[in-house]
Amino acid sequence: MAKSTTLKEALSKWEEKTGEKANEAKEIKLYGQIPPIDKMDSGLSSLTCCEKLSLATNCIEKITNLNGLKNLKILSLGRNNLKSLVGLEAVGDTLEELWVSYNFIDKLKGVSSMNKLRVIYMSNNLVKDWAEFVRLADLPSLVDLVFLGNPLQEKYSLEGTWMDEASKRLPNLKKLDGIPIIKDPVDE
Repeated sequence: MAKSTTLKEALSKWEEKTGEKANEAKEIKLYGQIPPIDKMDSGLSSLTCCEKLSLATNCIEKITNLNGLKNLKILSLGRNNLKSLVGLEAVGDTLEELWVSYNFIDKLKGVSSMNKLRVIYMSNNLVKDWAEFVRLADLPSLVDLVFLGNPLQEKYSLEGTWMDEASKRLPNLKKLDGIPIIKDPVDE
């Protein structure tokens, strides 16, 4: 197998291509690297100004080394090899949007510290039970969730109860799977 691309190499290529300095940039796109990035290594620590980081379509297995990203608001890690969300704690006070669709996530441990997280796009993962899903209820700001293609969503959609069951467990949601949630005035 070909050697992977390190973050240092990817950032260097990005700087050459954009003419910007990575440590001053607010938005950095490192998606679809060839060969792919397989580790969130210490190269991330210099991205202190970054507000939006895209590492989608790589081969990353673990969320790590986010400590230096003090201004990160949007993290895009879709189409990787993630199995969990552990490691997000480092950006718990700033992260507002998390894009992790098309991974292998079956456990939601690690989200409880995400105080400002408003949006999670995590379609096509492997969450299969309510015990994991309800961890999202710990997120005080969560209003928009895309959960299509997870075994839990598929099972309850077939039964026709997904929207009701999910919104009951996450009462602050305004939008689920792209559909606005309209509550009866009695529920409020």
